Amino acid sequence: MKRILITGGAGFIGSHLCERLLNEGNDIICLDNFFTGSKDNIRHLIGNNHFELVRHDITKEYFAEVDEIYNLACPASPPHYQYNPIKTMKTSVLGMINMLGLAKRCKAKILQASTSEVYGDPTVHPQVESYWGNVNPIGIRSCYDEGKRCAETLMMDYHRQNGVDTRIVRIFNTYGPNMDPYDGRVVSNCIVQALKGEDITIYGDGSQTRSFCYVDDLVDGLVRMMNNEQNFIGPVNLGNPSERTILNLAELVIKLTNSSSKLVFLPLPQDDPTQRRPNIDVAKRELNWQPSVDIEEGLKRTIEYFEKKLRG
Repeated sequence: MKRILITGGAGFIGSHLCERLLNEGNDIICLDNFFTGSKDNIRHLIGNNHFELVRHDITKEYFAEVDEIYNLACPASPPHYQYNPIKTMKTSVLGMINMLGLAKRCKAKILQASTSEVYGDPTVHPQVESYWGNVNPIGIRSCYDEGKRCAETLMMDYHRQNGVDTRIVRIFNTYGPNMDPYDGRVVSNCIVQALKGEDITIYGDGSQTRSFCYVDDLVDGLVRMMNNEQNFIGPVNLGNPSERTILNLAELVIKLTNSSSKLVFLPLPQDDPTQRRPNIDVAKRELNWQPSVDIEEGLKRTIEYFEKKLRG
């Protein structure tokens, strides 16, 4: 049995990771300050003797004896991370320093949940791990983009200077149950608006592209990366290489919900990437990983979750 710390463990991805690792027979510490995480996501785990829930903000030091650390703590949707951009940057940078210090002291493996946002508005397509990105350092998304880039720098420097066993994963758009219905992400926006029969908001003309990975596939990739023993520390892209336009996604959601919603178009936000798709050749080669849940099946499961959530 491993003792595993998951920061941001009550969040969307973190809650699925807690459940997966708990079911595999591990001792889990779920750390969350509940800024965007929710107790509802992990309520069914609380009675388990091998699950511990701790309210804590990783910008403050935390001490425990652990074997592995998954650092997922950071608001990830634009409305959430732009709500308090200084706090977002502190979470990425100070939080990373605190978690790396813990990993160093415990000699624990640590995995950083980085993001495709480190590529900014990419000029290379699809994005490969060797691409350095095209990021605006002073824009409204910079607190998240540059915070995550700095966290990657800290991971590599702690690895090179102090021998910390680090793993970097760059997560592309992920969706599924336990998403906050009002987090402002495109999948949750489209589904909630469709289920309510409201107009579906499209920013720009809808031609910008994304690739959508179902959460179970993503969590499997995280676990494979942590368990990898081939001296591969990343970074590695985890996402679905199937690319589609935002307009196509909205139309698919309308079809699957049998909604009467209409599409309305609003101006594109500043620095919103025009295209985003991962090259996952490295994940295939090093982790034997690729997503298996197709978009229609994943959306059906997500729609079912939101239907229950909205009924309350």
